Amino acid sequence: MVYTMDIHSATIQGYKHKEKSTMVAILLLLNLFVFSFNAQSAVHSFAAPSDHDFSYMKIVNDAADLPLEDKYDYIIIGGGTAGCPLAATLSANYSVLVLERGSSPIAYPNVLLEEGILSNLMQEDDGKTTPAQRFKSEDGVANVRGRVLGGSSMINIGFYSRAEREFYVKSGIEWDMDLVNKAYHWVENTVVSLPNSAPTNWQSDVKEALLEVGVGPDNGFSLDHIIGTKVGGSIFDEHGRRHGAVELLNRGNPKNLRVGVHATVDRIIFSSEGSSISAIGVIYSDSDGTSHRAFVRGKGEIILSAGAIGSPQLLLLSGVGPPSYLSSLKIPVVHPQPHTGNFMYDNPRNFINILSGFTLKPSTAKIVGITDQFYIEALSSTPISSTPYSLYPDPDQQIKINSSFGAIVMKPKGPLSYGNLKLQSSSDVRIGPNVHFNYFAHPLDLSRCVSGVKKIGDLLNTKSLKAFKGTDGYKFFGPTLPLNHTDDASFAQFCRDTVSTFWHYHGGCLVGKVVDSSLRVIGIDALRVVDASTFNFSPGTNPQATIMMLGRYIGLKILEQRSS
Repeated sequence: MVYTMDIHSATIQGYKHKEKSTMVAILLLLNLFVFSFNAQSAVHSFAAPSDHDFSYMKIVNDAADLPLEDKYDYIIIGGGTAGCPLAATLSANYSVLVLERGSSPIAYPNVLLEEGILSNLMQEDDGKTTPAQRFKSEDGVANVRGRVLGGSSMINIGFYSRAEREFYVKSGIEWDMDLVNKAYHWVENTVVSLPNSAPTNWQSDVKEALLEVGVGPDNGFSLDHIIGTKVGGSIFDEHGRRHGAVELLNRGNPKNLRVGVHATVDRIIFSSEGSSISAIGVIYSDSDGTSHRAFVRGKGEIILSAGAIGSPQLLLLSGVGPPSYLSSLKIPVVHPQPHTGNFMYDNPRNFINILSGFTLKPSTAKIVGITDQFYIEALSSTPISSTPYSLYPDPDQQIKINSSFGAIVMKPKGPLSYGNLKLQSSSDVRIGPNVHFNYFAHPLDLSRCVSGVKKIGDLLNTKSLKAFKGTDGYKFFGPTLPLNHTDDASFAQFCRDTVSTFWHYHGGCLVGKVVDSSLRVIGIDALRVVDASTFNFSPGTNPQATIMMLGRYIGLKILEQRSS
């Protein structure tokens, strides 16, 4: 197999920031930025800046308005980061039903704008209607998952960067790299923009500090995963408008595409003939609690795109899992699958926050320093009145910060540590499962964290960050690095004590364990899983680019196979 990855670049100089008067009291996650840097040779076509395209609303129905029973060629469970591009692609030739448990984005104005990011994380979870569903892992780490059409692409910080070549080699998925590139381009031409604002004092200085400590070369702007320091793409346009995966539905055939929101899939329906088991439909509930059934016709399929939490959970509830475990919960075993819900991964995040003696422009992560062991990103904030959920180790503690501060965050490559997912309820899919990620159980993850945190220490000694160091040294909000830079044990303890999430959890339906190289569920006909639950390793620095590509890619492969 030949792997060909093109490197996208462009000249970006002189972009000027247009600050909105309403952007106040935002923590870490605001205005887009970009730096002046040298051009590279390749040219890429990005989405043209535009207002939100709500054309997809023509195909969106409240589940209560859908038929009590109907048939489709494909039923996709989850209208998220992978489900939306998958549905749009399949609708070119076939009828498609998408069932999304959340609402449409227009119900949550904050998800549509970059300045609303924090309010999504700070909003109290009512267990049903909020776009960000809170959960805390068994490790005690606060996390969130998307509960809105467009999935977590509607609540994330928008950074867009492709996977590294290693991901394609190790993922176990059968890749056609020419088709991979075409799938990426399809996504990028619709939702990805160049970062567009002037350099911020914090971001530009951290970028220079990364280069000063040897995280080079300076790769300028690129969507590809390249060792060194670079600026990536964004799903926020120059006006701070989010263009998440939901807008990929606009690329579908509206005559073949129907989306049901407030549609909670309770279980998958199977049929058996001899030793053969097939998925033939789903049972789902609307917001009134009314039960609906949808079936697939002919050579159609049920496709799970409910994410790394939802997909393994629904398989277990439907009777696809370890027989002894299912029997202990009195769930009838449809197909024995010992690995469903196992191999659950989450990328740990470790960080420091430096209080600034002068005002910093708020900024989201648009730069990244990439090494073969870890990745470093930078964020900055204006003063805040409370801490958003999952952004700090104890988000339930109300913290008020009266100064601007800059954050340096580090993500170890991988990870190799994994845990498992267990059901809290054997009958109600609305009750989230218990998840244990087992951070730093593998010694290489801890070693990479130690190296990454030490590199943060190196950054603090650079000339580039000298302006943020007062006469008495740096002033920190939150965790501080160990004083002895040579004490690996202290750094390892720092990693364990300050671990939080990068929101990049994956696994539970791994390739070679639960699904095959085409993402078909092993041992069951007409059932596939297309989302990050199939990944054994988080792609690139931030996975959303690869997850959107995956939806488009598998859709194209299905169309290709059915036409042959």
